[in-house]
Amino acid sequence: MAINTLEMTKIFQQALDKQMLVGATSGWMETNAANVKYNGGDTVKMPTIEVQGLANYDRDKGFNQGAVTLRYTDYKLTQDRGRTFHLDSMDVDESNFVASAGNVMGEFQRTQVIPEVDAYRYSKIYSLANGASRVTASFTPSATTILAQLDKEITTIQDAIGDAESLVIIMSTPVRTILNTVKDIEKHLDVTNFKAGAINTQVRTYNEIPILGVPSARMKSKYTFNDGTTEGQTAGGFVAAADAVDINWIITSRRAPIAISKTDKVRIFEPNVNQNADAWKLDYRKFHDLWIPTSRLASVWVNTAGE
Repeated sequence: MAINTLEMTKIFQQALDKQMLVGATSGWMETNAANVKYNGGDTVKMPTIEVQGLANYDRDKGFNQGAVTLRYTDYKLTQDRGRTFHLDSMDVDESNFVASAGNVMGEFQRTQVIPEVDAYRYSKIYSLANGASRVTASFTPSATTILAQLDKEITTIQDAIGDAESLVIIMSTPVRTILNTVKDIEKHLDVTNFKAGAINTQVRTYNEIPILGVPSARMKSKYTFNDGTTEGQTAGGFVAAADAVDINWIITSRRAPIAISKTDKVRIFEPNVNQNADAWKLDYRKFHDLWIPTSRLASVWVNTAGE
């Protein structure tokens, strides 16, 4: 029986979007995009609300009129990435196509796409924080210095935005290991439920602030995202830039980073439609980006290692 490729495309796309949210260590940032409008393509519309401050109340005239401005600004998704794969028709027939294609696309996204999206987001946060002078540079964490530095940076953020705002600590795995060696660290650590949309995970906390561990390969200040065509870049993917520094941790308000990730195109072509090969053709295209509104940069701090 012939496969309904249109229906399978929808199923694959939904499954891949769910895998992104679950697998990416930065997937929780996408919950901040609830009010962002996306209608396909590489552009999103983000709302901005501006209100005026308090004014004196007049016992005769009553309230002074205030103004509320709601406008949507267009933002480009700068990361437009994709790949195409062939599954030879001699190896894959209609009876096992779904399993084979699902395995290929799932593995591709798990091992290639998710790490790249994470890496881009954390490097983008670094870039925005650095531009706003919200970075501690050349810090070497140790069991005797890490708590004091964390407390200093948390205090800096809370002094700017208050302590009612929910914070998150995003920490590289090697640095988290150092944190665990601090004497009597158990006094400061606990476990809590970290909720990102419909996904719940148990994470450790430092003074009630969730700590999210991230592989160090995804925690660099700058990356080269290979174009897949230039000599030396045909394998695609991403690598740390030559002048990149390690990010020890990022402290941020939960609602500061706004991330968008859209599997905009998953296309499936049967072998008798594919004109280039006697094979199933799978096309994958991903738009994604991250922003932090200027008004929320005060709720972000990044700590980096030395050169």
